[in-house]
Amino acid sequence: MAAAHMSVRSAFTGLLVALLCLGSAQGGKLLVIPADGSHWTGMKPLVEELGRRGNQVVVVIPEASLSMGPSEHTTTLTFPVPYTKESLTQGLGEKLFHLLTTDVSTTVARLKNYWNTMVSLSNITMQTCESLLYNKALMQTLRDYDFDALLTDPFWPAGVIAGAHLDITSIYIHGFLPCPLDTIATRCPSPVSYAPVRYTHYSHHMSLWERAVNLLMSWLEPAGCSRMYIYTDKVASDILQRNTSIVELASNAALWLMCFDFTFDFPKPLMPNMIMVGGMNARKPKPLPQVN
Repeated sequence: MAAAHMSVRSAFTGLLVALLCLGSAQGGKLLVIPADGSHWTGMKPLVEELGRRGNQVVVVIPEASLSMGPSEHTTTLTFPVPYTKESLTQGLGEKLFHLLTTDVSTTVARLKNYWNTMVSLSNITMQTCESLLYNKALMQTLRDYDFDALLTDPFWPAGVIAGAHLDITSIYIHGFLPCPLDTIATRCPSPVSYAPVRYTHYSHHMSLWERAVNLLMSWLEPAGCSRMYIYTDKVASDILQRNTSIVELASNAALWLMCFDFTFDFPKPLMPNMIMVGGMNARKPKPLPQVN
């Protein structure tokens, strides 16, 4: 299974390289704005491979983060943020502990926990967005690079806004989001009659009551996205000088690389620019021992 995951990763590394190298024999210029934590862990090998193959890769990260730092074959640019690694670790740890220990045994409790998750994420992402996008010197530096494409994780919407502001082709690596930004932004069909909505804890075998609750949750998901991006929508509108939203900006993505494994996820429709690339977090497998 791990070997299969690595082959998928290599295939889509090649796809990205091909996209970046069109019209240029010397490689392309790629801007990378990753998200923190496990999101960066999965993206990092892909980013380093693109740099190793001769592309000019510039990674933009905050000065304080949980896991991000310089990577091989890339140029790293940092920007100041109004928090430290210690305060970030403590704050996220407290919020995560609260969410994981909350009683979700009833439908009402799961709905409340879902909404609280949106509130927590909206507060966390706002500071990073403002610190990057209002840094005029850094944004001008990025514009001067004249990038061919942007590779970003929409978990941190700063990359979504930056792509629109710099007017460059955006490629999303999308893992887990409590808000179904991918489905809403791409207008992808989501048949709630058999595909359980996030945070319902249902399987694909649902009773009539569970299907009704699943339908209700699907109606609430756009409101969840609005709550999650309530602050960053305002930042996006201010930066772009027009009334807009993260959902609207994400609808212009050229390609969505979905970090889901089709062998483990529930079957669901995908739009033509949505491609499953499960196994991004899988480590390179060790050679099998030779047995005589």
